[in-house]
Amino acid sequence: MSLVAAGLWVLGSILGHVAFRSMQADPSAWLDLTIGDAIAAASVLASLLLFAYTRTPNRDPRRILDLGLVYMVLTALALGLTFHSGPILARQSVSPQISWIGAVILMFSAIVPSTRMKTLLAGLVAASMNPVGMLWARAQGRWDFGSASNALLMHYPDYLLVGVAVVISHVVTTLGRQVAKAREMGSYQLGELLGRGGMGEVYKASHRMLARPAAIKLIRPEMLGGNDPAVAARAIARFQREADAAAHLRSSHTVDLYDFGVTEDKTLYLVMEFLEGMDLESLVRQHGAMPAPRVIHVLRQVCDSLEEAHARGLVHRDIKPANIHIGRVGCREDFVKVLDFGLVKTAAGGAAQSLATIEGVIMGTPAYMAPEMALGDNVDARADLYALGCVAYYLLTGEQVFTGDTVLKVITQHLHAVPVPPSERTELPIPATLERLVLACLAKKPEDRPQNARQLAQSLGTIDGMTWDEEEAGRWWSQHHPLQALAPDAITL
Repeated sequence: MSLVAAGLWVLGSILGHVAFRSMQADPSAWLDLTIGDAIAAASVLASLLLFAYTRTPNRDPRRILDLGLVYMVLTALALGLTFHSGPILARQSVSPQISWIGAVILMFSAIVPSTRMKTLLAGLVAASMNPVGMLWARAQGRWDFGSASNALLMHYPDYLLVGVAVVISHVVTTLGRQVAKAREMGSYQLGELLGRGGMGEVYKASHRMLARPAAIKLIRPEMLGGNDPAVAARAIARFQREADAAAHLRSSHTVDLYDFGVTEDKTLYLVMEFLEGMDLESLVRQHGAMPAPRVIHVLRQVCDSLEEAHARGLVHRDIKPANIHIGRVGCREDFVKVLDFGLVKTAAGGAAQSLATIEGVIMGTPAYMAPEMALGDNVDARADLYALGCVAYYLLTGEQVFTGDTVLKVITQHLHAVPVPPSERTELPIPATLERLVLACLAKKPEDRPQNARQLAQSLGTIDGMTWDEEEAGRWWSQHHPLQALAPDAITL
């Protein structure tokens, strides 16, 4: 825009002199330099300097775009002064008209991305430059147009164009972001926003060729180390290694990771299978605590996912109800999927080598944090089993093991407090064997807990009378979410 404007200022000045040649009695007078020429020269210089500035490396894109709006206002000021620097006929009437400044405002809104508020404010200031030019001309004694309000009356169409510019800017900027995201996500077309969280956003998406649904999680660049390029670069390298490890997990109860990568603006993205149903946190919040047989059914599936991950040396570190999804997969109801295995810790690598240890990225969730994790010690698979014990407690009672009005109070209780038995916090029956197993998972010392996910799953399977079959699951989903209880013959290939 600035480079094109520099050329237009030169061309406009030349054509202006040519146009005034026929109006001059003195044939050579059309070559005389005017105030308008000085304004044009200054505008050309400013435009070229701005163009050079935008092409230098390591410039903040937001600052560049804001500078573009300032440039638009200065261009409008230059036009306003130029239009009113020449001789003005005394008989010239004051009538409403659209000026070149209105056109400039529209052009900038269609080309330079910005927010609606910034476009509105910059546009109003720019549209006011014609009245400023008229007041300047009157102060120079070249034009008496009556009341100062006539300056606004003459150019009110430009102000109307500012409203049009705001709409154009919003539409163009939004479409530009959507196109950019679609291009940056490779073969996946982004759709509706599914949710936002502390790490970023999750969108529904589809593959361009296969048309299969997917979910794309975008992780904000500021979560990778703020403005420190070195920290961000190390975080990206770790993310790629850990996501690659997670992509090789094959448990049917681990969400499938289709793809992952890093965009040009350093946003991390994970492409996962799209799941229908809800996470356990939402389920308990909406429908209350779950019966013991169903809790066992859920926990054994989570153990299946964790067993494979732990065997590969991966520790999830953020097991919580919000990261455990339950719904329908194929013809099976109450099918569990463990989420967010793209951000894990390699147990053998040490805490310093994990994306999960970067300050501000993932420190676990306090309500489900193992004591050794809260202390910053090295963690292994048993930290996930502690978190799973907290999840079981929440599913059985609808309450978290420990609560407090600050994070520090919650963590302190994880370190020192003895949990209240879940049977004392719910009216639902809880078998004594299940309660002892949940409390064992909540042991402060890792060696006092079940030592691996397989052992925990086997212990859950030995609890008598705790069956939750497909028929019961199907009845529950048909009662609470009838739209998701599709008959198998409703699906055709």
